[in-house]
Amino acid sequence: MKKINKKDFILGQDPIEMTPGEMLATLRQLQGLTQVELGDLCKMTQANISNLESGRQQIGRERALVLAKALKVHPAVIMFPNYRVEVAT
Repeated sequence: MKKINKKDFILGQDPIEMTPGEMLATLRQLQGLTQVELGDLCKMTQANISNLESGRQQIGRERALVLAKALKVHPAVIMFPNYRVEVAT
């Protein structure tokens, strides 16, 4: 059996691009939360969450911090969903 070498692999690329609002909706859905439930956790209305997810309202730094805490992710996950980190090999 041939030994697997880490150098034989390359990093995958993101198959799709997402807006911060789309990432917010995805994170919320993955955690099984409704817009109302996320709104309750963040002290926001369902309409506000809907506007953020649809891109009608910008998320901004302060909202990203509140949303990230409620969703237990780093705020950059929401604000910069398409950011790629170059990994030195």
